[in-house]
Amino acid sequence: MEGFNELQREILRLKAEKNALVLAHYYVPLEVQDVADAVCDSFAMAQKAARAENDIIVICGVRFMGESAKILSPGKTVLLPSLDAGCPMADMVTPEDVMRLRDEHPGAKVMCYVNSSAAVKAVSDVCCTSSSALRIARELDCEEIIFVPDKHLGSFVASKVPEKKFWLHDGFCPTHHRVREADVLAALRAHPGAVFAVHPECGEDVVKHGDLVGSTAEILDFARKTEAREIIIGTEGEIVARLRRELPEKGIYGVGSAFMCVNMKKVTLQALYECLRDEKYKVELPEEELRAARRSLDKMVNS
Repeated sequence: MEGFNELQREILRLKAEKNALVLAHYYVPLEVQDVADAVCDSFAMAQKAARAENDIIVICGVRFMGESAKILSPGKTVLLPSLDAGCPMADMVTPEDVMRLRDEHPGAKVMCYVNSSAAVKAVSDVCCTSSSALRIARELDCEEIIFVPDKHLGSFVASKVPEKKFWLHDGFCPTHHRVREADVLAALRAHPGAVFAVHPECGEDVVKHGDLVGSTAEILDFARKTEAREIIIGTEGEIVARLRRELPEKGIYGVGSAFMCVNMKKVTLQALYECLRDEKYKVELPEEELRAARRSLDKMVNS
């Protein structure tokens, strides 16, 4: 436990005492990531939770991530450190929105980004992640796709799959949506030799400048492997902090100051400690919703 502060050491003690698995998303504070058993993206967290033999699963992320873990681990206790850590993009689409889009486009299948509620997953045909979206869109047995909720990821996928017609919901990630092309151009001017790795949740005017357009895990992998000595990172600021610590020999730069998810920052060490201590904020889902949502996740895994 060398290098840990008192609260971190207490969290590690509680993990062992309660046989708890702590999984953290890349966007929560680094000090929380440091006491997690694994740091990964939202769907990888759900997969690890499903494979785990622990009695308690703690998802250090926002609510839809806890729901995804519960969907794939219905018999396990799944906890969230912060009850009010939500995802504004997930909240931008409802099951009623999906059903309305189905009525408007009866020949289309609904492709649902994993950044959505269990209720929306339950009325979708297939779920996807940012790294699997292109593959799943190409493999779907249909000519038209309704993509919810992220219009930016949907637009990026549509540009790469021109053989299909896409109907996009008007949702977006406020954090990625705030970044503008002017911010990217300013960063590129400041670091003319740098490569730019960007998440497809950003707008088209930002994404078009990317040397890599990919998921958070893909951005991390690109930064580690590229021969470029300077890298501009187009996603949440915790990734910049993580890479600066991991790759001190490289210049790692963010795009402006807009890249911070306030909801992810609600998952503090204190919140994690209290969650473990009191075993509070259990994720519960209606049985019918859980079963229906699992079908769309299983199709993603098995496609």
